[in-house]
Amino acid sequence: MANRTVKRTYRARICNHSQVRDDLDSLGFAASKLWNVGRWTAQRVWDACGQIPSGFDLQAYLKGSERYVDLHSQSSQRVLAELGEAFSGWFGHRNSGNEKANPPGYRKHNDEHPRSTVTFKQAGFKHDTENQRLRLSKGRNLKEHRSDFVLCEYDVIGPEGTTVENVQQVRAVYEHGVWRLHIVCRVEVEVAEPPGDRTAGIDLGICNVAAVSFGDESLLYPGGSLKEDDYYFAKKRAKCDDLSSREARRLDQKRADRRTHFFHTLSKEIVERCAERGVGTVFVGDLGGIRDDENGDPKNWGKHGNLDLHGWAFDRFTAMLEYKAETQGIAVETVSERDTSKTCSVCGTKADSQRVERGLYVCDECGTVANADVNGAENIRQKSTSESSDEDRSNGWLAQPAVRLFDTTDGQFLPQEQVAREP
Repeated sequence: MANRTVKRTYRARICNHSQVRDDLDSLGFAASKLWNVGRWTAQRVWDACGQIPSGFDLQAYLKGSERYVDLHSQSSQRVLAELGEAFSGWFGHRNSGNEKANPPGYRKHNDEHPRSTVTFKQAGFKHDTENQRLRLSKGRNLKEHRSDFVLCEYDVIGPEGTTVENVQQVRAVYEHGVWRLHIVCRVEVEVAEPPGDRTAGIDLGICNVAAVSFGDESLLYPGGSLKEDDYYFAKKRAKCDDLSSREARRLDQKRADRRTHFFHTLSKEIVERCAERGVGTVFVGDLGGIRDDENGDPKNWGKHGNLDLHGWAFDRFTAMLEYKAETQGIAVETVSERDTSKTCSVCGTKADSQRVERGLYVCDECGTVANADVNGAENIRQKSTSESSDEDRSNGWLAQPAVRLFDTTDGQFLPQEQVAREP
């Protein structure tokens, strides 16, 4: 084994939330106001000369602005850098021919500003490791006196005994009605040698959260427990008299925490199954464009599908998978999913009509019958590797993947037959 220094982001509850909430609200509102000033300035420059200033240019223009000094200088720099990145993304869409792409908008709803994320870099915070406290800096305009700051006592959301050291950055994030801290640290981890040179492909989805292909067997992970949670918490929340009440926020946070636990457990489970099979590289379908059609317009997946898609944090899951795989010596790479759902993984024939229904794929050319998601996962694997299987797979592992369900009692994934026997 070898040691490697990597970045980790830990989410943390703020234990003294009631004491610091007003101060954090002020910082969050200030970040939105600075964004809006930057957005207005960018528009003026665009109207004058046809160019959008970069985040660096905006920092130079607005350094003396009242809104700039509401926050610590590094926090203000990050807000304007984010605005510059948003404009760059918009230009990318325009240059690709998507004339319907909209530039970043203002952060304001009627007369109210939302609470934006506030980033604190090295000079903007101090960390008391022993007492689990973070001292966050205010801007000059929001200070009541010279040494005014926000002192947050935190509790890490994660495995018991998780410690936070070598903090590089802190983000105050407003989530479901409460403030949370995202603490970015440098940590040293043991990285194992790759368990083998085999490859695996992963197709991510909504009904089946993940399908994994190893080239000679497959695993399927349905998302039924997530849907059950959504239904349960929606019913509970509907009973709240005030949808912004403390109880409503508590339910939202509990649902979010359960989803986070599910994805952490799923990523750990997949890494363990890959290590057992000697997999050294995992290829994951890149779903960056799943929300848009070929013209860049939003796809309509239906009422329930749109809600499910909005709540499915594909990139967040992939990040979890990457850092868990890293400690096992397994590399994770994202690849394009283009045509993987239409193509037969056995003979390569491509046709829309071959996906006869949601979970079934039948090839008109070679007669292969496969689970549609497993077929997609195998195509993802084959796109990036020279590995192949000579077995007749038409009625084997492609059609009948091993199903593993999330056992809510134990909080882990088990074979379907074991979960079914639970009382």
